[in-house]
Amino acid sequence: MTKVCDEIRNYVVIDLEMTGLSPKTDKIIEIGAIKVVDKKVSSTYSMLVNSKATVPQKVIELTGITNEMVSTGVEEDEALKGLIDFIGDNAIVGQNIQFDYNFIKQWAINHKIPLQLKAYDTLKLARKLLPAQQPKNLEALCVYFDVKRENAHRALDDALETRDIFEKLLEMYDEDKLEPKVLTYKAKRQTPATKHQIERLKETIEKYNIEEPINWESLTRNEASRLMNKFQILIWQKQNS
Repeated sequence: MTKVCDEIRNYVVIDLEMTGLSPKTDKIIEIGAIKVVDKKVSSTYSMLVNSKATVPQKVIELTGITNEMVSTGVEEDEALKGLIDFIGDNAIVGQNIQFDYNFIKQWAINHKIPLQLKAYDTLKLARKLLPAQQPKNLEALCVYFDVKRENAHRALDDALETRDIFEKLLEMYDEDKLEPKVLTYKAKRQTPATKHQIERLKETIEKYNIEEPINWESLTRNEASRLMNKFQILIWQKQNS
């Protein structure tokens, strides 16, 4: 059996839930990953992630993941290190996998951890193999392939469904000609917040009794600037209400 076929039989499916769409400004709040060995699920990696970020209301409504839930989750660094270890040398699989990878890669860049992953994208495979008029989001693909859809937008459930869809797509493809794509993401390391920024933020929080969960150890300069802008708007609104 060729190496390509081995990669298709052994892989890790990944799905992440985040606070938003930007790897530079948003945070991962839930990880769901499934290790597949010889086309069978061998183990899972699933957890809520406490990144000290506020979960927007629209994300709460979409996922059901609340700020109270993530506050009891695994610390971000521990969760991401564990995920990278769980993936190991395997290719990863996901629905629009580049989006999830960008968040993992940004964290790795920030922590000076080398990371280069190969992937199969169920979205791209579906676009290649299914009729043009067929919707290709995860929910639509579950309907198309008769995959049971449960707990939508929860990471582990979405990963399990993506795995089933991937296997269905493989049945339509010549596996010997399917190779994983090396993922790329260009980004700079986000530098830590300055001592002055941290002091100013803490003084503002104390003076105006602002409640905001902040991970001071991982706070970047850009995040500190955005928080200060946010606080200034809140203060102005309170003073003029």
